[in-house]
Amino acid sequence: MTNNYRIMNKNILFLTGLLLLASCNNKKGTSFSINEIAVKNYEVYGEKISSEQIYYKKAITEKYKNLSEGDTVDIAFSSTVNDVCKAKGCWMKIALNTENETMVKFKDYGFFVPKDIENDTVIIQGKAFVSEISVDEQRHFASDAGKTEKEIAAITKPKKSFSFIANGVLIKK
Repeated sequence: MTNNYRIMNKNILFLTGLLLLASCNNKKGTSFSINEIAVKNYEVYGEKISSEQIYYKKAITEKYKNLSEGDTVDIAFSSTVNDVCKAKGCWMKIALNTENETMVKFKDYGFFVPKDIENDTVIIQGKAFVSEISVDEQRHFASDAGKTEKEIAAITKPKKSFSFIANGVLIKK
């Protein structure tokens, strides 16, 4: 009987270890909680992030793919800043994946972000939606980003855009 007892104990120990590894791996899933990060390591712009679930950029791309023009979804996610308004920090472009990004503006122009945050990690909370950006608006954003006159003149068609109105932004210090 002691041999069976040892085998059973080894199996229980093995299963416990397996469950422990599986629970640790869960952090690499599609989202995390605001309670899992040290907010003191972030600068706060706008409202405090209050969402219990913060998505990684891979998961937010899927959320955008399921939206039609006119749909919105309240959401928070973490990603990297690709570009920011050089005039006053009034918008930023955030990476969704290697091909897509979202244009982020700030609720009621109530706050701006620093102009030198390209490649910084941010957490944003607000409303995600799909929209069409007019030629004039694209040219305005290109001008704000410091594009050349030739680059601005090359913008000739409206384009579909993944958009976001942020009510709060955390920027990693």
